[in-house]
Amino acid sequence: METVLSTTFWNNIVYAMKITTPLVRVLRLVDGERKPPMGYIYEAMDRAKETIKEAMGGQRFERRRWNVQLHQPLYAAGYILNLEFYYNNQDIEPCEDVMKGLYEVIERLIPDLDLQDKIITELAMYRNAEGLFGRPMAI
Repeated sequence: METVLSTTFWNNIVYAMKITTPLVRVLRLVDGERKPPMGYIYEAMDRAKETIKEAMGGQRFERRRWNVQLHQPLYAAGYILNLEFYYNNQDIEPCEDVMKGLYEVIERLIPDLDLQDKIITELAMYRNAEGLFGRPMAI
């Protein structure tokens, strides 16, 4: 009973909730059936990582799991190809990790170099919101 009534105990509970709440949000996104999560995972994990870092007072925390398991090229490609994020955040493209992930996915899925070149060319249309990508529904 003494433990439950101690201020330290409740401060630790608040601290644990600040750290776990962002991760629970990501898990709910991945497990949800409302929309396909692939294009949202990278952004959700990045936001969770920053929220946890902030909750820890700006301290560095263990990023091994993020780097090894969650920071995969497919998530980065899903992020940049998610119209909701791309057209609302023009800073996505300069992010080297995201672009590297996109190119790795293209290279892995499309072995034909000519087809890879065509995809890269069409990415310019995507980037500039041309053709169908320029329609208000896409933007």
